[in-house]
Amino acid sequence: MPDLSKIGKRENLKPRSDKEPHWQRLQAGWYVGYRPSRRGGKGSWFARAYDEDARKYRRKNLGPYGTLSGHDVFATAKRDAEAFAELVEAGGLRTEKLDTVEDACRAYLSDKPGPIAEGVFRRHVYDDAIAKVKLDKLRKHHLRAWRKRLENAPALITRSKDGEPRFKTRAASTVNRDMVPLRAALWRVLSPGTPNTDAAWQEALKPIKGADRRRDVYLDRPERKKLLAALPEDIEPFVRGLCLLPLRPGALAALKVSNFDKRTRTLTIGADKNGIPRQISVPETIAGFLAEQCKSKLPSASMFVRADGVPWSKDKWKGPIKDAVKVVRLPQGTSAYTLRHSVITDLVRAGLPILTVAQLSDTSVAMIEKHYGHLVRNDAEHALAQLAL
Repeated sequence: MPDLSKIGKRENLKPRSDKEPHWQRLQAGWYVGYRPSRRGGKGSWFARAYDEDARKYRRKNLGPYGTLSGHDVFATAKRDAEAFAELVEAGGLRTEKLDTVEDACRAYLSDKPGPIAEGVFRRHVYDDAIAKVKLDKLRKHHLRAWRKRLENAPALITRSKDGEPRFKTRAASTVNRDMVPLRAALWRVLSPGTPNTDAAWQEALKPIKGADRRRDVYLDRPERKKLLAALPEDIEPFVRGLCLLPLRPGALAALKVSNFDKRTRTLTIGADKNGIPRQISVPETIAGFLAEQCKSKLPSASMFVRADGVPWSKDKWKGPIKDAVKVVRLPQGTSAYTLRHSVITDLVRAGLPILTVAQLSDTSVAMIEKHYGHLVRNDAEHALAQLAL
């Protein structure tokens, strides 16, 4: 474990692929953690303590301590981590005083830590006026105003070659997703207000209907082969992996050599949407492909890397895929995520149980039925049609 009290050692720490903090043990069951920023700014501090009653670790996001520097940062984080651990040991975590919306969000992350919720709170809550609103004073008009600011906030697309960020208008589906963590944090500590009154805070966070449309761009196998043939040599294995496995692009890019066991043909996917590692068994054809990507690499090395040895990321794979799509004239809107959609479509059409497809792709049965259930119905109608005499 690193010594987080040493400024030099702390500054040399690299962000972990699983987005976990670097932990330093304070005493048995007590830890203080530090997660470096991927963008070069101040990192975030965390506390972790073992809850004997629940028989699991509790953790709390302590924040970046932006106003502190040097040794004061560690001293403050250590003190706050010890206070949190004492609270956990005393069984008082549940009675922690929650005063503001920000308190509710941080308490939610303590119970249900996750990079998605944490990112939404960091970008759209903690620095917003909503953060300081008292929970007992929270009304629908507060959240309506916050929602309006969220809808008007441009969504980051990517960064250009010279580092300048590029934005687009925030889509309704994105607004829906960004409201989920705040809605969950508030439901955890507040009762719903009387409907159709300003006390009905929950009504301001209702999702936009019809925003999450079914994905329509599908590439058949010949089209996928054309795409692979048009790609630069270094990205071709990464895109081929997306054609072979129903993984999110980010989850595939995060794979390490150690995630694949050649003997048992087992692949462990750790960095994915719900943050819970899962294992899938792959056939010999895919196992051979994965073994080739792992060849002559250390267990800690990334499985898929660019020509310069850097792992693939969203900002890096978009350009080559977009260029190849234009070259072979594939449908407009084709992206890395299109391949995941295409693979899931093929699995559903092949008759694989929806529960199994959901487990392989790390999504819910409800989402598979919502976006792909029509395929099952179409196949059923076709099969019934064959019964005509």
